[in-house]
Amino acid sequence: MKMKAVVCTKYGPPDVLRLREVEKPTPKDNEILVRVYATTVTAMDVRTRSFRVPLSYWLFARMVVGLRKPKRAIMGTELAGEIESVGKYVKRFKKGDQVFALAGGANAEFICLPEDAAVAIKPANMTYEEAAAVPFGGGTALHFLRKGNIQSGQAVFIYGASGSVGTFAVQLAKCFGTEVTGVCSTANLEMVRSLGADRVIDYTKEDFAKSGETYDVIFDTVGKSSFSGCIRSLKKEGIYLTTNAAPALGVRMRWASMTSSKKLIGGIASVKAEDLIFLSELIEAGKIKSVIDRRYPLEQIVEAHRYVDRGHKKGNVVITIDHNNKT
Repeated sequence: MKMKAVVCTKYGPPDVLRLREVEKPTPKDNEILVRVYATTVTAMDVRTRSFRVPLSYWLFARMVVGLRKPKRAIMGTELAGEIESVGKYVKRFKKGDQVFALAGGANAEFICLPEDAAVAIKPANMTYEEAAAVPFGGGTALHFLRKGNIQSGQAVFIYGASGSVGTFAVQLAKCFGTEVTGVCSTANLEMVRSLGADRVIDYTKEDFAKSGETYDVIFDTVGKSSFSGCIRSLKKEGIYLTTNAAPALGVRMRWASMTSSKKLIGGIASVKAEDLIFLSELIEAGKIKSVIDRRYPLEQIVEAHRYVDRGHKKGNVVITIDHNNKT
């Protein structure tokens, strides 16, 4: 049988993406087959498609992602859907389970996932669209805040508070009992406040690094803040977190950690099934939610990438998949 999937056969602008008919996967003995109802376009998807990376990171990234084109032809990193079938050795799931997952190749009507992948039962109080927006942003935010050993009563500063990672970081930091300051643009101030931020700074009008305020934890969720400004705004024993994994920044971070008592952590998040279960419990308790900016049907994947390319999305951009009752 065939299925529809978003395929990227070369690096470039959104127009390089193609919606194609490909073979529907068959689950192995340790895999589940998921009928995907919703997926997303993340900043990671855009970087993979366009291959816009720092020059110092270029060769390493090409070796990892693909020399002439992405190694994984089908795009997408997160999804929500229903299990259509399971392999004979699968114990955690059964046919009919509603799940959400972090997995490459998610922009497709079906996907096969190992039972031990980053997949979990979907929160009962979320739609497929809302649940699909959780694994990447929520999982990344949780990974870094835990790495930063976040503690109740701390002052936490979140740069890029209106993005996918940032919106979850604000909510999670509040769940951990901290005082949260978020940074975003004018248009997103009220949204970030609504997520629980105690204070919101408009970066178009105010330079946080010049205020004299200091924080226990600074989390740059988009890799765009001033590194020197962040270091100046950290308390003596403070912790700096960033999703930016560029080698040049890594050198500066190592030097700063050697010459001060501050702790600096960067890189790529590792998200596991137990992390999604933890997030699901918070969601079902009404403590966190996903923020959806726009929804597009799978057929408008190019338009969705164009929108995310602009760099101003609020929370998440969701892709809906209509199966038209196909089997």
